Amino acid sequence: MKKNKVLLIGWDAADWKIIWPLIVKGEMPALKKLISRGVYGNMSTMNPPYSPMLWSSVATGKTPDKHGIHGFIEVMPNMKGVRPVTATSRKAKALWNILHYKGYKSNLVGWWPSFPAEPINGVIVSDLFQKVNVDPNKKSPIKPGTIHPESLVKELQDLRMFPHEITEAHILPFFPKANEIDQEKDKSLISFAKIMSHNTSVHCAATNLMRTTEWDFMAIYYDLIDHFCHAFMKFHPPKLKTVPQNLFEIYKDAVVSSYRFQDMMLERTMELVDDDTTIIVMSDHGFESGHKRILKMPKYPAAPALEHRQFGIFVAAGPNIKKNEKVFGLGLIDIAPTVLHMFNLPVGKDMDGKVALDVFQKPKKVTYINSWESIKGDFGQHKENNSIDILDDQETMQQLVDLGYIEAPEDNINYAILKTRCDLKHNLARVFLGKKDFMKSKEILIKLINDDYPTYKDSDFKGKNAKNIKKQGFKVGDAIVDTIPFYMDLLTISLKEEDYNLADKYLKKLRKLDTKFEVSTNISEAKILLGKGKTQKALNLLKATKNRKPNSEIWYQIGNIYRRLNDFEKAKQAFQNAIDIEVDKAKPHQAIAETLIRLGEFEEAAEHALTAIELVKYFPEAHYTLGEALEKLGDLENAKKAYETASKLKPKKHFRAEKAIENIEEKIDSPREFKDKTEYKFRENQIVIVSGLPRSGTSVMMQMMQKGGLDILTDGNRKSDDSNPKGYYEYDPVMSLHKDNSWLDKAQNKSLKVVAPLLKFLDPKYRYKVIFMNRDLTEVVKSQQKMIGKNPDILPVKLFESYNKHLNQVEVWKEREPSVELIYVGYKDVIDNTKEVVDKVVSFIGVDMDKNEMENCVDKSLYRNKA
Repeated sequence: MKKNKVLLIGWDAADWKIIWPLIVKGEMPALKKLISRGVYGNMSTMNPPYSPMLWSSVATGKTPDKHGIHGFIEVMPNMKGVRPVTATSRKAKALWNILHYKGYKSNLVGWWPSFPAEPINGVIVSDLFQKVNVDPNKKSPIKPGTIHPESLVKELQDLRMFPHEITEAHILPFFPKANEIDQEKDKSLISFAKIMSHNTSVHCAATNLMRTTEWDFMAIYYDLIDHFCHAFMKFHPPKLKTVPQNLFEIYKDAVVSSYRFQDMMLERTMELVDDDTTIIVMSDHGFESGHKRILKMPKYPAAPALEHRQFGIFVAAGPNIKKNEKVFGLGLIDIAPTVLHMFNLPVGKDMDGKVALDVFQKPKKVTYINSWESIKGDFGQHKENNSIDILDDQETMQQLVDLGYIEAPEDNINYAILKTRCDLKHNLARVFLGKKDFMKSKEILIKLINDDYPTYKDSDFKGKNAKNIKKQGFKVGDAIVDTIPFYMDLLTISLKEEDYNLADKYLKKLRKLDTKFEVSTNISEAKILLGKGKTQKALNLLKATKNRKPNSEIWYQIGNIYRRLNDFEKAKQAFQNAIDIEVDKAKPHQAIAETLIRLGEFEEAAEHALTAIELVKYFPEAHYTLGEALEKLGDLENAKKAYETASKLKPKKHFRAEKAIENIEEKIDSPREFKDKTEYKFRENQIVIVSGLPRSGTSVMMQMMQKGGLDILTDGNRKSDDSNPKGYYEYDPVMSLHKDNSWLDKAQNKSLKVVAPLLKFLDPKYRYKVIFMNRDLTEVVKSQQKMIGKNPDILPVKLFESYNKHLNQVEVWKEREPSVELIYVGYKDVIDNTKEVVDKVVSFIGVDMDKNEMENCVDKSLYRNKA
């Protein structure tokens, strides 16, 4: 037996939420054994979570835009129809191709997609092997290209199990009350027979090859759990209200039974390898098993994928794998680079995944090659003029229809081809959306919505496919392509780009196209309202929505609004509600951590930040928040590491992390607390900001800056008047700071006047010294009232409340921004204790200034509106 082999086992849709309770009960002993002698963790999926695309990413280490598999079906090359996706659409070399080139032997069983089988060094039993005719009276010959080498067809074909071979002995362990099923109306047992027989066929072929062939790498793919979940998850406990009690009693154990059976198959494969074999068990995504289960699928392409959860599972055990440890931050695209590394082969620099070094006891240095795609030679791939005739695979096509992943193809071939092409383009747009390449995604989506599609005619509703067309909600005169999904993604992109006017346009279009989308777009509407400054309306909308159905995202958005309002206690509760609904979402954990810091609960904040990182390792905001919490706890060394990680993960944008690192280094170098310094350090290219509420004394402080010799950034457009006879010292672009702060480099080594509400829009990549002017609020409001021609003795209560909020927000902003140093200066002190104020300000700025001129410019006669 060969040494240092790798066995990769794919369990489509396996989810820790189901697995852990079964392990605790002792009902998945094989997986438990593997975990005890290896590592385990979450496996992050990708967008869109469609299995052929995902498993191709596992095999190549690349995202679908690079590997070329874009959906469940594809257009036939002869343009005579559509068919299930095939391996010929894959444009990137898979693991087995690279291993073939390097002289290794690989076995591949059931991988999706792997038909037609590639001529590699080893054996491929493609995903067409187990797809047999349901009718026992019809033959199911092995089609050309199903198995490589063809010489094994005779040996392997009898290992297939047929649905009609399923007996009572197979059924009762899954459905003890199967005798209560009305098989005239309920066809669930037919679905069970197909799922069971297909996966048994895969397992038989895999274990046969494990015993009878020499191999270095072997990959096996099972869709058992995924198909069981799509068929029976609605009956899984806890019982959903609309599920009939009698059906719940019959099918409630179906899902967990599929996991137990999958574990039994794992046990057998583990028996067929030795301790020198590294075993990886993983899934491409999870599956909703709680309140987010969908009983009635929306009319949306591949709608069943909406039940797929963000995280699948990852388990690995072998000679150089750590023992019984949890690992973090793994993604599907990391598998191929990690397996190549196990074989001491270089990783392609064009691969999107990384080697999972954290899983190894003794990590080796990763080696790289520019791209395996540019290497010439024999990679065991199909030749371009491949003679295999890929037939229309009706069994696979029907299975995809039954599962709801695709609609039954149109009778009209041209319609079917057009719809398929649109779906594939849409999937590619969603790939770019997931990669945050919004430009490419928008380009595809806009073309899709602008295309002139043919419409359904009376004759289209008279064919054999008429029932299916009506089921999809189409009627005579409707375009054959539904553009609603395209608008939904354009809405998502416009919200991410913070183009709220465009988002509003797309939202209105969606609701015009289908009024049923009104409820599902409430979160988007709230984000638009929030982006337009209508905070209370956004909050009211989300509060009205939250009671309809438990939704983590709604509570998360409510928490964000409360946090924006500086109501941190309510924000904390909202984020906790989000976590209670979905504990394995990283965003609410990071958000509550940031909120807890503002509340002074630093230890708990650090715990939530760490949880967020465990869930999504490459989450720069979570690392930054962890740094904040650790800094507050006095753990400066680890805080610095957290900030450095945040900076590395987001080097172009995370200027806060860079400034935080500088502050930490200063704290480490000096025993004094940074905030308690009485002598301040001059910072190269610093920007001195004079701020405060309107009429709080900012203009007199700007005069002092100018007289002291500091350059000021002003355009002089606003002329002096009776309210400010010595000038306003304003700079017009400041008024649009919330829209554009790209000009702030002009303010370096100068002084700039910025009113308090706009401070939060300062670009964090610069260093700021903020002199914040405080003045009695009564005096501020009286001065403003007089300035705008109103009675200064009538003081509006709402204005007082608003200004108090702004003052509180400044303190929160100062604590959050590492690039900011801030001192408070009282306007009354400027008038009454000018010398002390000048000394304080000059010391704070850190440059030599003309103190006498600064003192002399203060005109006490202008202190007119006193409390």
